Amino acid sequence: MKSVFSGLLLNVSVWLIAAGLLSADEPAAAGSLPPGRFVNPIAEGADPWVTRDPVSGDYLWCFSHGNRGISLSRSQSLTRIGRQQIVWQAPQSGPFSREIWAPELHFLDDRWYIYFAASDGRNENHQAYVLQSASADPFSAWTLHGPLRTGQRTDVDSPPIWAIDMTVLQLRGRRYAVWSGWDAPGTDRQFLYIAEMASPTRLKSDRVLLCSNADYVWERTEPGTQHRGLNEGPQVFQQRDRTWLVYSCGASWLPTYKLGLLELIGNDPLNPDSWRKHPEPVFQGTDHTCGVGHSCWVPSRDGQQLWHIFHAKRDQNPAWRRAVFAQPMQIGDDGRPVFGSPITAGQVLELPSGEPDAGGNTQPVMSYYGHHQYFEQVTDGYRLGRRPESPVNDYRSGEKLVFDTQAPDNFEASVRIEFHDGPQSRDAGLLFRCSGPAVGYDAQRALFAGLIPQTGLVILGRMDGQSWRELARAETKIDVSQPQRLTVRMQGNELRVFHNERSAITFRDGHLAHGAVGVRVVDTDATFRDLQIRQLP
Repeated sequence: MKSVFSGLLLNVSVWLIAAGLLSADEPAAAGSLPPGRFVNPIAEGADPWVTRDPVSGDYLWCFSHGNRGISLSRSQSLTRIGRQQIVWQAPQSGPFSREIWAPELHFLDDRWYIYFAASDGRNENHQAYVLQSASADPFSAWTLHGPLRTGQRTDVDSPPIWAIDMTVLQLRGRRYAVWSGWDAPGTDRQFLYIAEMASPTRLKSDRVLLCSNADYVWERTEPGTQHRGLNEGPQVFQQRDRTWLVYSCGASWLPTYKLGLLELIGNDPLNPDSWRKHPEPVFQGTDHTCGVGHSCWVPSRDGQQLWHIFHAKRDQNPAWRRAVFAQPMQIGDDGRPVFGSPITAGQVLELPSGEPDAGGNTQPVMSYYGHHQYFEQVTDGYRLGRRPESPVNDYRSGEKLVFDTQAPDNFEASVRIEFHDGPQSRDAGLLFRCSGPAVGYDAQRALFAGLIPQTGLVILGRMDGQSWRELARAETKIDVSQPQRLTVRMQGNELRVFHNERSAITFRDGHLAHGAVGVRVVDTDATFRDLQIRQLP
């Protein structure tokens, strides 16, 4: 089991919780986000899956890691995914060595199971596999099973047919696997299928086609009957003794990706006549948040709310660059899911009910905001902006690590920076008085002090969650062959920036009243070590 974001080995000399925080109903002072609030997107990624640990009550997140492994993370918060650990790494070659897609974590019979799709690097060879944990601990050892027999029959003479996005339906004491598959080898026509399970690692019955993939034009990859239908990403929604399948449809690479709904109206889920498709999509994109799909849902910590977790495209261009969103949802009078419209990136929301505010966390935990392939844990620190060796749907977003706990009002923060892009390195430095961090270059309300070797500058600026404003700059000599020490001292509204212990910038800013400390890069590759934070009088 390999950690990708744990034990950061920070030398945090002093970490004290500031007293007298703003109340949840108090307006933001000078641009700071009040406690008890957050903004989207909460993380980079696609096909998000989160569930509750029945023992601890914590949230467990499950993601594909670089299409070559599967990571899990544990968090008390539904808006911060926590420290990710790779629990299974694909082999270098073979039928399940590449294209690890859409893993789902399920707790069945006192063990954890991860259902996922994998191939040998050719999409047409995708099959469904399952990992089984050694114990009730999701971070114990894992054993691989599969591929599951997703062909026309479950006997050994019927080879599996292309399958992805497998999930588990539990109904009246029986279990069923539901997935997206091709109707025949090599067709590239995706439908929803179901089969009864003999165990969490084996199918019992032959597969059954649930429905057409093009009953409605909105299910097709593009508008018009000349385009093919495509159904995938089925997820089970059960409320008030009723069962639905929420599925993704259309083209995942286009802004028109959306959710449809199947309702179980009969007694036998293996009978296609027992399912009824709703005539309209139940969740679709807007001009601001598009390409929405592959959802899951989970209750708030106190069980009073239900939250919808989904991915959305980073832009309107055809591609698979995506980020994860979280927003509350409702349950209709008949028990069906009511999703509303997708939230806009940067819009302020209240934290899920019953969730501890980060200001009450006494441990110096940090959260990462950026593409997972641009982060690397190193000895005594962490590297941001690392170029992926084999990038998968990657994008730059001003990668940052931010403490979940608020800093004292008066503090000094210092860090040692190593630049890896030579004299052409761009900005790397400290975020402070930071609130509302999210995925995006300026997706935080914060001050930033950074070093820019490319231009020989110390820079100071402020972000409002959407844009950057430069406040001050000073020329300095930056020897990229040596680590550089950057220090920020904040007392009230007076701030000073030091480079290698020499004063570079003095400034007064009253726009941001409080917030956390973090580190950030802008389109560059840098390692941060020896981060120190101490309270000032």
